[in-house]
Amino acid sequence: MTTPRTPRTPPAGRLVLPGVLTAAQAAETVAGIRAQQCDDGAIPWFRGHHLDPWDHTEAAMALDAAGEHEAAARAYDWLREHQNDDGSWYAAYQDGDPARPTDRGRETNFTAYVAVGTWHHWLTTRDPAFLDRMWPVVRAALDFVVRLQQPGGEIGWKREADGTPVTDALLTGCSSVHHALRCGLAIAEERGEPQPDWELAAGALAHAIRHHPERFLDKSRYSMDWYYPVLGGAVTGAAARARLDERWDEFVVPGLGVRCVLPNPWVTGGESCELALALWAAGDPERAHEVLRSIGHLRAGDGMYWTGYVFEDRAVWPEERTTWTAGSLLLAVAALGGDEPTRAVFGGTDLPEGLAPDCCGPG
Repeated sequence: MTTPRTPRTPPAGRLVLPGVLTAAQAAETVAGIRAQQCDDGAIPWFRGHHLDPWDHTEAAMALDAAGEHEAAARAYDWLREHQNDDGSWYAAYQDGDPARPTDRGRETNFTAYVAVGTWHHWLTTRDPAFLDRMWPVVRAALDFVVRLQQPGGEIGWKREADGTPVTDALLTGCSSVHHALRCGLAIAEERGEPQPDWELAAGALAHAIRHHPERFLDKSRYSMDWYYPVLGGAVTGAAARARLDERWDEFVVPGLGVRCVLPNPWVTGGESCELALALWAAGDPERAHEVLRSIGHLRAGDGMYWTGYVFEDRAVWPEERTTWTAGSLLLAVAALGGDEPTRAVFGGTDLPEGLAPDCCGPG
């Protein structure tokens, strides 16, 4: 059982980064996310659009980094109250309405991410009652995910609406799942309830990500497949820095941000902020700061951020300002600004490792 600890009060200025965000701007962005949150805690992309569980959780973590712990807790309560019997959530809900799922597929990385958010909220608040409530949710979610692991370590990316498992694996999604399994193991350690199946799953998955790209669908045109093995903690140290250097010139547009997909002349805020987090985790805060500065042009007058910009046409596209884009910006700023829980979650230095699979052999 957990024991009460003193909640952490976010130090002033942790969401301030020169050339990226002032205190007043940060407050505007946080208020913008809060304005899109529904009364029951759901955080859709924006009101009238859909909610997906991954982006909902990303926005909740940003609220915690900003000190909005009650709003974040309501977001996690939404997940707890509307989890499917098999531990999953549907891929999309109209305006966050649990009675109106618009995509009944159940994606593994969407489902797993609750473990990352739960660990972040616990590190931020040290609220034992919250961990008591969310532990069964996390356990069911990760058990759902692990059941879709393939013999090579990769994890199938979803179950269809009729329950049929899809065995094809996505490198980006599996990298996010690897991160979630490690956060889940950290929660299990805190609870004193070991989960050896998760340890084995995380170890085999990390091995597949590092050494077997052929086990994943080829999405190498997408920048996420470039940086996510680093962001998800499967590739670290010198290997992480080498990976990020290798395709830098392909994906990074100086002064504008990071391309979403090659060869499209389209930079996106979410990918740019995630790359910044990956750079910071790999020990390159200078370039992380550079990338965050470059997307200032995506900031809208209300403090939210446009999803992307087509630089050949000099046009914002699509014309939407999403909670998850703003959330990823706040989390990246929090990590670079020294917010300890955010650094612990995305830096990964204190997260448990999975068990190396037997196929690795000695060393």
